[in-house]
Amino acid sequence: MSLSPAFSETSFDRLPGWADDDHLAAFAAFRRSALHVLTKPYRTGTLGVDFNAFTAAYDEARAVSLPNRSEARSFFERHFVPARIGAENGGAGLVTGFYEPEVEASPLRTERFSVPLLSRPADLVDVDDAHRPAGMDPYLAFARDTPNGPVEYFDRGAIERGALDGKDLAIAWLADKVDAFFVHVQGAARLKMTDGRLCRVTYAAKSGQRFTGPGKVLSESGEIPLEKVTMQSIRAWFKAHPDRVDEILRQNRSYIFFREAVVDDASLGPIAAAKVPLTAGRSIAVDRLLHTFGTPFYIDAPSLTAFDAKPFRRLMIAQDTGSAITGPARGDLFAGSGDAAGENAGVVRNAAEFYALLPRALISGAVP
Repeated sequence: MSLSPAFSETSFDRLPGWADDDHLAAFAAFRRSALHVLTKPYRTGTLGVDFNAFTAAYDEARAVSLPNRSEARSFFERHFVPARIGAENGGAGLVTGFYEPEVEASPLRTERFSVPLLSRPADLVDVDDAHRPAGMDPYLAFARDTPNGPVEYFDRGAIERGALDGKDLAIAWLADKVDAFFVHVQGAARLKMTDGRLCRVTYAAKSGQRFTGPGKVLSESGEIPLEKVTMQSIRAWFKAHPDRVDEILRQNRSYIFFREAVVDDASLGPIAAAKVPLTAGRSIAVDRLLHTFGTPFYIDAPSLTAFDAKPFRRLMIAQDTGSAITGPARGDLFAGSGDAAGENAGVVRNAAEFYALLPRALISGAVP
């Protein structure tokens, strides 16, 4: 697979703010991916950033423990070449933010805690082009197994109305359906259990339908101007219109199922699509069909002042994806866990320049 002409090579000294970044924090995130790929390699994205070209960088990252920012910067400059990648329209890219909510939960259903987070049902099966029945939406990657073959799975409305009742799938119960919905959107959560435990749930599967965000629904219906759509404004609207919560949320037919996960290190986020714990401010979700997990991206978003950055210019590692993250210059920045992280993530919607750090072996044609 050849490298996409969408990449335009540049130099590190032309990256705004490159010398001022904390490359050591980015290296720590990169090293987690380097350790993971010993078990399972990442798939090469369709833009042609060959996974095998990372071999030298991954080998060194596993072998060393860098003591300072200067040596970390040298590591990236030694192994990579920066290349700008523009949006499909030729302009700047777009970054948004995501986080790991932290919510109170109960292991048992009670009068207060009545909104479940569900585990993957036994009849939910993966489907692909080789096994998809004729007439089934080609978008669907999951289906419901029946005696007559796979069919589209129950959507959000059907599940919330009881389609899976009686199957004992609840991992935990939340008190608020809007909180539960944002756990679905983020794909993970820390749960402060009523019995004193700190637990974590993370993405296991989904019903498969397309994602429709409440911000899009509310802006298109004239409830919230598009330029004012944030997580905070959406929550405020739901609080002011509790009788319309189901109406709006069920327009997102996609429903997420979870699995339990341990909290090994409270400073790190959940294990995401790249199978490593996310690092606040250093992990980025990208379009996994186009990009290769583990790729470092330098993000220049001058208008973004969240994340204690003024402006935001930071090296991040591609370690997650999402159904709303599509296109070559589109990213979702991981803000961390808890309410403060949510406040950061919820207001991020900024133009950004994307620079992929391409392995030098790929540029030289020396991929092993």
